[in-house]
Amino acid sequence: MSKFQETFSLYKEENKKHSFGISETLLEKVTKGLGPSIYNNDACRVSGSDKTELATVKNNYLIKKLGLTDGPELDSAISDVIQKLGTSNKNKYRALVYAMLCEKFEKQSIYDK
Repeated sequence: MSKFQETFSLYKEENKKHSFGISETLLEKVTKGLGPSIYNNDACRVSGSDKTELATVKNNYLIKKLGLTDGPELDSAISDVIQKLGTSNKNKYRALVYAMLCEKFEKQSIYDK
């Protein structure tokens, strides 16, 4: 099994274990889109309590990647996703966070290109 498949399998297990309901196809596309960062123990996770990290999610993913306009609804969506993943959960994997945000804003078509 390739390193990508191992990592993706871990994300699929988390998705299933916590019943997040993320489309497996979308999760795979988001995971591939993250490139080598999924193999870095720090970069593959999102710290829900780090304001700088949350700003990065908002600016680099929601605004730049998904093309959304900055506003309080973006911060609210990030907060909702972090809550859904569990604030005490240390494994808030970036791929899961991004996929959940993508579905929340119905921007799955971004990954059809």
